[in-house]
Amino acid sequence: MTFKTKLAATVALTLAVAAPLPALALDAAQKKEIGEFIKEYLVENPEVLLEAQEALQKKQEEQQQAKAQSAITDNTKAIYNSPYDIALGNPKGDVTIVEFFDYNCGYCKRALSDMEDILKEDKNVRFVLKELPILGPDSLAAHKVSAAVRDLAPEKYGEFHRTLLGGEGRATEESAIALAASLGISEADVRKTMTEKPHDDAVRQAYSLANDLGITGTPSYVVGEEMVFGAVGADDLREKIANVRACGKASC
Repeated sequence: MTFKTKLAATVALTLAVAAPLPALALDAAQKKEIGEFIKEYLVENPEVLLEAQEALQKKQEEQQQAKAQSAITDNTKAIYNSPYDIALGNPKGDVTIVEFFDYNCGYCKRALSDMEDILKEDKNVRFVLKELPILGPDSLAAHKVSAAVRDLAPEKYGEFHRTLLGGEGRATEESAIALAASLGISEADVRKTMTEKPHDDAVRQAYSLANDLGITGTPSYVVGEEMVFGAVGADDLREKIANVRACGKASC
């Protein structure tokens, strides 16, 4: 008798005994014997544990996506058309990608080229930039400068964003203001706007959306009705875009 057969027979016998007599507990010897059978089977067939782990991970991902899809439906305007955000690419594009990012996120810096490649080759994509300053005070300060740039010179925001996110070193209030000044935006105007319009509501909205969508790090994307977590690369994003066009969903 193989271990699998023996284990199945043991479990079946246990259930047969336990079913009509729910109050009857296994004695110590029976528990030990079943435990030894299970242990021996798992040692000889460790792939079972991997299969169980993969099944659990798949189930958790499905639950995470289901929660995110519900949150996307409930927060469509805040995600896709918030007055706090600026979109690059085609404002009337048939597919919209929303990226949650932090100016000091290393993965976001590497993912910048993914956005650039997609916008360069696909003229029908709208790319919404949603700032999520989660990496400390410098990130929050850089965000406040960015928000001021967006108010003062929205036509220069794209260049500001690409340069600050693509630059070396840590983004700070000072480096962000210096960049704005290099683009012809007065430092005095930036500081005045930061004081008069701190955009605290924008940060609160971004944090709230991240919580509802299950975002725990940056970059994270919304494509169609689906969350995409992490810097997955341009090819994965292209595939999601093609799927939205083909079936209306990021995963067909």
